[in-house]
Amino acid sequence: MPLWGTGSSASPAAAAEGSGAGDGARSSSSSSSGGGGAAVIRSLLPTRRRLRLDPASKLFFPYEPGKQVRSAVKIKNISKSHVAFKFQTTAPKSCFMRPPGGILGPGESIIATVFKFVEHPENNEKPLDQKCKVKFKIVSLKVKGPMEYVPELFDEQKDQVAVEQILRVVFLDAERQTPQMDKLKRQLAEAEAALEARKKPPEDTGPRIVGEGLVIDEWKERRERYLARQQIEGVDSV
Repeated sequence: MPLWGTGSSASPAAAAEGSGAGDGARSSSSSSSGGGGAAVIRSLLPTRRRLRLDPASKLFFPYEPGKQVRSAVKIKNISKSHVAFKFQTTAPKSCFMRPPGGILGPGESIIATVFKFVEHPENNEKPLDQKCKVKFKIVSLKVKGPMEYVPELFDEQKDQVAVEQILRVVFLDAERQTPQMDKLKRQLAEAEAALEARKKPPEDTGPRIVGEGLVIDEWKERRERYLARQQIEGVDSV
């Protein structure tokens, strides 16, 4: 999966027909090329960030050759609208993300877990000096509001998709205590806790819905039972 798309440059204005083209044709050509130049300049301007990543540009993995290891990145929506995000990687067969994408409301955040298989070093290379060619990219897309996330959103609005960050892989010594390793462990624990919380069914705090349009309230049930007992006692006494 390529990390960078190549945009087509603006085509030059067509030359005026005939050798006797007037100033009007030259003026039109100049105006057209000027508009194309403005579009090129706009495309070169830095895109305003919609997401904040933590870590900002790296994915830290414990170095354990021959094993599948995990990293984590916190993604926060810092814009004023709902934003869809999606992970991309140059190695989709050996890496995957959970979740691979989603939609965040303004100020909302999530910790995504990234899984990667670590290859054994080659040619007597020092383990932690092994250069990893795998890269990850996070892209974003502004959406109208809360909706179900589908990857096709990015295909339907390609011209509105922004590249948030290219993340490179950094290996950490799994047996050495470092600030990066401590932070990684905390983020992975938070991600697991959030995943377990999403699996639990929502607590029933409101009235029970028995059927369409039929709501049974606990207080109403107790009152009906009380009135029924009163009627039975009245019949018995007679």
